[in-house]
Amino acid sequence: MNYFRTAILLAGMTALFMGVGFMIGGQGGMMIALMVAAGMNVFSYWNSDRMVLSMYGAREVDRASAPEFYGMVEELAARAQLPMPRVYLMDNPQPNAFATGRNPQNAAVAATTGLLHSLSREEVAGVMAHELAHVKNFDTLTMTITATLAGAISMLANFAMFFGGNRNNTNGFGIIGTIAMVILAPLAAMVVQMAVSRSREYEADKLGAQICGQPMWLASALAKISNAAHAVPNMPAEHNPATAHMFIINPLSGERMDNLFSTHPATENRIAALQALAQQMGSGGYGYDNAAASAPQGGPWARGGASRPASRPTGNPWGRSGDRDRRGPWG
Repeated sequence: MNYFRTAILLAGMTALFMGVGFMIGGQGGMMIALMVAAGMNVFSYWNSDRMVLSMYGAREVDRASAPEFYGMVEELAARAQLPMPRVYLMDNPQPNAFATGRNPQNAAVAATTGLLHSLSREEVAGVMAHELAHVKNFDTLTMTITATLAGAISMLANFAMFFGGNRNNTNGFGIIGTIAMVILAPLAAMVVQMAVSRSREYEADKLGAQICGQPMWLASALAKISNAAHAVPNMPAEHNPATAHMFIINPLSGERMDNLFSTHPATENRIAALQALAQQMGSGGYGYDNAAASAPQGGPWARGGASRPASRPTGNPWGRSGDRDRRGPWG
């Protein structure tokens, strides 16, 4: 089903490319746009993850450079029965995270240093479990390809405005049609992204909560990230808005309503869904039905069945307030 959804998205994006190309250069422009779209589809499938990580200046970390953070992701991936993804950190004060990659075997998860500084260990675990849920659901392929193509469609629409369309056109639309395409093509690309994004986030919240074993850890993280995301600017995201839907919370400044055009469902609705899930799990409801989920419900790092306390000293999300010489799990 995920591959089918991806194919539909690519077909829709390709049709938009062809429509803008037709406005610019008639049938010849449409064929050129088709070839460009085909090339971009292939390129984005293999390279879009590296492009997105590069946009945000993400640096890869390992067990030596970020032992606690890397170890957390490793244990969560084991609980989800996923291959170990590549782990990245972004030097960005806004707390946020995303996943990328064309499949679980080539996946990467990235978190900002702001996320590690401002959230508790349990909340970070909830966030990273959410991102691993995207990997398990193959959402990362959809996210990276649509981000690449949506940005390209906007660029092509701008070219249409710059060149003024096919002035000697026989397409029946002329400059009015060109202006309409400049406005409608990016809008249509955004609608395609948003229609998939909303249900995808709810599903990743649900599966992520089951992976980490505690829905309220993720609910608490979402509340903190949502409040901070609108107060702390994320300049790379502002410069690349087509990638906003990849993050766990919309990284762009300004509130968005929970409607068709929002990049994410309303945080309040997501938290309510997680609260309902917590009640189900707490009353003997379902957990993550997976052989790797036999670890204590306190979380994958809880040894001997003893979960760590949920509250942590402020200023150090990893509970080492007295260890001032450590640089932290992010290296």
